[in-house]
Amino acid sequence: MTVEKQPALDRRALVARLVAGRSDEVVVAGLGSPAWDLAAAGDHPLNFYLWGAMGSAVMIGLGLALARPERRVLVLTGDGEMLMGMGALASVSVRRPSNLAVLVLDNQVYGETGGQVSHTGHGADLAGIAAGAGFREALTIAGEGEVERAVQLLRAAPGPAFVCAKVAWRRVPLVLPPVEGGFLKNRLRAALGVAG
Repeated sequence: MTVEKQPALDRRALVARLVAGRSDEVVVAGLGSPAWDLAAAGDHPLNFYLWGAMGSAVMIGLGLALARPERRVLVLTGDGEMLMGMGALASVSVRRPSNLAVLVLDNQVYGETGGQVSHTGHGADLAGIAAGAGFREALTIAGEGEVERAVQLLRAAPGPAFVCAKVAWRRVPLVLPPVEGGFLKNRLRAALGVAG
């Protein structure tokens, strides 16, 4: 496997740190590892897990951020999904929701399909692309000393904000969130106070 450089951040610990002590933030988790990492940090009625729709996490987050400007919306996704849905970055930049933040957990491989090297493993710079698209804040982190700044940016800085976290690729025990789409949709609507 040819990977640009082996990252060391622990993705599951990073996600747990991001959502620790949360109040009313909506968290959209892309399919696969981001959803499992969020579930491992603790299920919550304001978690919206994607079980399909590859490449759509940022667009779903954008829709929620526009519909609920009073709430912070955090999107957790992986490098493979972000690469598939890169056009979403331009759409976010056009609308510029101040309450939207995106965290890409970049292990530089397509982990769900066997560990093939992704474009980021060959040097594609997702934070650079987000900055070029017009995100207000965009940065890449790779070391533990950068995590606190990234968490603060994601939780509180005026958005749209983007953090690409270079995380280690390791197999960890699956923590599966609820899987039924209708249940997840209805639970989120109820938590947002939207009438049935």
